[in-house]
Amino acid sequence: MASLTAVMQTNRSGSLTSSKKRTGMVSTRRFKLLDNSVLLLLSLASVLHCALADGKTLVLLDNLNIKDTHSIFFRSLADRGFDLTFKTADDPSLSLIKYGQFLYDHLIIFSPSVEDFGGNINVETITSFIDGGGNVLVAASSDIGDPLRELGSECGIEFDEEKTAVIDHHNYDVSDPGEHTLIVADPENLLKAPTIVGKPTKKPVLFKGVGMVADPDNPLVLDILTGSSTSYSFFPDRPISQYPHAVGKNTLLIAGLQARNNARVVFSGSLDFFSDAFFNSAVQKATPGSQRHEQTGNMELAEALSRWVFKEAGVLRVGAVTHHRVGETAAPTAYTITDLVEYSIVIEMLSEGRWVPFDGDDIQLEFVRIDPFVRTYLKKNGGKYSVQFKLPDVYGVFQFKVDYNRLGYTHLYSSTQVSVRPLQHTQYERFIPSAYPYYASVFSMMAGLFVFSVVFLHMKEKEKSD
Repeated sequence: MASLTAVMQTNRSGSLTSSKKRTGMVSTRRFKLLDNSVLLLLSLASVLHCALADGKTLVLLDNLNIKDTHSIFFRSLADRGFDLTFKTADDPSLSLIKYGQFLYDHLIIFSPSVEDFGGNINVETITSFIDGGGNVLVAASSDIGDPLRELGSECGIEFDEEKTAVIDHHNYDVSDPGEHTLIVADPENLLKAPTIVGKPTKKPVLFKGVGMVADPDNPLVLDILTGSSTSYSFFPDRPISQYPHAVGKNTLLIAGLQARNNARVVFSGSLDFFSDAFFNSAVQKATPGSQRHEQTGNMELAEALSRWVFKEAGVLRVGAVTHHRVGETAAPTAYTITDLVEYSIVIEMLSEGRWVPFDGDDIQLEFVRIDPFVRTYLKKNGGKYSVQFKLPDVYGVFQFKVDYNRLGYTHLYSSTQVSVRPLQHTQYERFIPSAYPYYASVFSMMAGLFVFSVVFLHMKEKEKSD
């Protein structure tokens, strides 16, 4: 009995020990599952944070009523995933930079009459924001203040004076009160760049605001929408006593800028251009026989401009770049002169939030040492662009260079450095075809000498007779 009791106690203790082990294993597995779930949630949160951070936009308004009068435009931005933060332009808590980091990716300034920005924002801060890659959309009006005029000057745009407006006595709307400042802009006056202004449409655009002039020495400024040849910018309630600030096609209604760091800025001389009233209004020129349109083209143009300025359209990037000798797959440590090489590059474009292959037929490759030795077009081959060419008979340090700069697209640049060496001594030709005549002359001379030697040695002179 004692031995049986001891065996039962031993079995009970063993079962307890094993149950404890199983409990420990289950609890450890639970902790591991909890850790994995926590990590998964943290990763999803970080992804969502990054997705939202890409669209963080600060909207500066003259007053919060603009949020209601321009609700269609702001709703279109929100529907596309932008995180809009509305504040008045003189809010003392305004800030674009904190601890050396930008708090927003984009900036919308719908406060034309502001005389001084609030908080830590000023013209220098906004220009630093642009230099850091931020995108800015600015809408002005005839009540334009000094800060927007200074910001325009920094970007190569010069606004007309306060209280002035664009006037056109031949292209104004039938609902104009009599000053001829409610301009009907023809779609023919738009920049011929669908990436910026969208698909061509026959709907005219309503405009009422201040005129602009571009700096002729700034090649980065884009004339997105110009006035007609009969338009000019002046005070509507004064007789013309001096030459207007802008006349004819030089009068800019909407202008753009793409900086060298691919930051984008759009200036509109009219805040009403983005309003719900202009989006839903009918439009017809006051001239007899003009066609009436039930809706303006403001909504389509405003959406296209916002897509471009906030880098939803016209954004390119370089993917994989490969180069090698024809018939090989890996890049050598150095090429040899006159090698036949193949170069390929993948170029992608951002479309609706996804990177898709870019479709272009004017992309060039340059093989450069100091100056280009080879310049050729790249041909699309599946999802990449490639070309085969023969290296020049010049050795040195070269670059495969793709420098693609087209209207409406971000500047695309790719450079790959390679070395080109001369032929090794074992790679030269043993017999040069152009030297065959010289080879023939040498061997003919040797043959002639051999024949002469044989004849000379075996020739016997006749003895003289007495």
